[in-house]
Amino acid sequence: MWDSFAAGVALSGMRHGEAGGVNEFAELEYMNITVVTSNEPYGARDGSNPFFDGRATPKFGLQEGGVHSGHVQTGIRDAFCLVPGGNRGRCEDGYTKEVSGPEAVRVHVATRAKPNADKSSPLNREFFKSFLEALNLPENAGRFNISTQFPHYREIFYKPDFRNVSRGKAVIFDVDMSPGDFVSLIYLLKEPREVIDLKAVLVSGNGWANISSIDIVYDVLHMMGRDDVPVGLGNTTSLGNPTLGCKIFYAIPHGSGGFIDSDTLYGLAWSLPRSPRRYMSENLDHPERQQPHAYDVWQSIRKQLGPGEKITVLTSGPLTNLANISLSDIDASSVIERVYVVGGHIRDSGHDKGNVFTVPSNRYAEFNMFLDPLAAKTILESSLNITLIPLTVQRKVASFEGILAALEQHTQHTPESRFVHGLISLLQKLQRKQKLYDHMDIFLGEVLGAVYMVQGSNLEPSVKVKPVSIVANTTESTDGQILSRRKSANQLKILYNLNNGVFYNHLANSLANDKQSAVVGSFEEQKAIWSRPQKQFMTNIAKDMK
Repeated sequence: MWDSFAAGVALSGMRHGEAGGVNEFAELEYMNITVVTSNEPYGARDGSNPFFDGRATPKFGLQEGGVHSGHVQTGIRDAFCLVPGGNRGRCEDGYTKEVSGPEAVRVHVATRAKPNADKSSPLNREFFKSFLEALNLPENAGRFNISTQFPHYREIFYKPDFRNVSRGKAVIFDVDMSPGDFVSLIYLLKEPREVIDLKAVLVSGNGWANISSIDIVYDVLHMMGRDDVPVGLGNTTSLGNPTLGCKIFYAIPHGSGGFIDSDTLYGLAWSLPRSPRRYMSENLDHPERQQPHAYDVWQSIRKQLGPGEKITVLTSGPLTNLANISLSDIDASSVIERVYVVGGHIRDSGHDKGNVFTVPSNRYAEFNMFLDPLAAKTILESSLNITLIPLTVQRKVASFEGILAALEQHTQHTPESRFVHGLISLLQKLQRKQKLYDHMDIFLGEVLGAVYMVQGSNLEPSVKVKPVSIVANTTESTDGQILSRRKSANQLKILYNLNNGVFYNHLANSLANDKQSAVVGSFEEQKAIWSRPQKQFMTNIAKDMK
């Protein structure tokens, strides 16, 4: 409510006037304040303060020895700011402080929210009462919500009837919601249930998108008629890091493919049909409504397994979720048949570099390993049966031309093949036009994990078994690197090569196949559905899903 309260205080000031006027919602007083930009001892010179260091006179006329003349925090791990043996730092950069002297600015400050004059009210602040009254005023009320905008709007959950269908390999797909993950998810949903039985999707909160982007996962599942697939949300920080102290998160760019771009799937998320399932933050009053956690989904799927049935896990992001599962469920390995890990770059005799382009000092790590090196070490050096799809083989299939040509050879298209074609075409266009998007092809290689898990030997693969070790909890210049070491006890199956043409054609053929195609192909189609009576439409849907 902070922003709303600030707006209320401002509006009250505008109505009654700042000079001598009484504010309805806050007690105000004048203070002499400044924003702290440095730390004691003031006047010290250590090269961190650009306003003073190396200057004959301070910049902006700042006072020598004043509150702006000390050490300036240089980063989240600045040694000057860390207190040995403590959990709190000592630096105050960005704090607002009351001071005197020429560096101070006289400001009218709201020091306290006024209590509600009505002592019997359950609302303890005067602003809360006004806020709720304003929301419920009929004047300037909203004209539309989704149910009034669309006269036949219904929340429909599409769940296929698999009662008489044999089940294939039980799969849990672990993603960080980068573009390649959504192509892989659509591909897995296209595979016959007799081949792939997608049990759940787990989402890492420490990857390429913010956690609320889980809505796009729900929308893809809804489009494909699979609202039965549970989605579990994992931690937002890497293994061993506190909730508010992740030191690796900065590696994902804002834009250039990360966050702003991935959160909207480059603007294409709006074209997907809207699922009735949405991301819900923690709700202590109604825990049944909040977003399921990854570990809870894992436990639920495990309980559903039949005698002797095991799970195949495909990971396409940081290994945080799987590491937390293996550490919390000591018997997890007994029901995991195999793990396919998309990621990692093996540093051996070759000179190929990794892809962590936002951390130039780390030349040989791959993003999925770098974003949680301790989780990578926990899983890759465990007793699990692991197949690694590393960066080197991903790069061999990361061709916009190859994938687009295979998709375009089909004359008949499904809604999902059109969507994938649009997404990949957009990534290619960004790469060609903007230098900041030069790395867009890294997302194409992610799809290889899903296709290889399904097709295996049909891709004519070359697989080697190698002992490896993972560098973790050292420095940012080496964390996440995978080393090939003969003395290492654990052996990984590593995919080194395959037939690219077979890969492209199989992916395109699967997406263009009209079997197990989208139930609702787009938001435009969904709007048309919501604009007409439902009865006949639901009859047609039932026939299609059978």
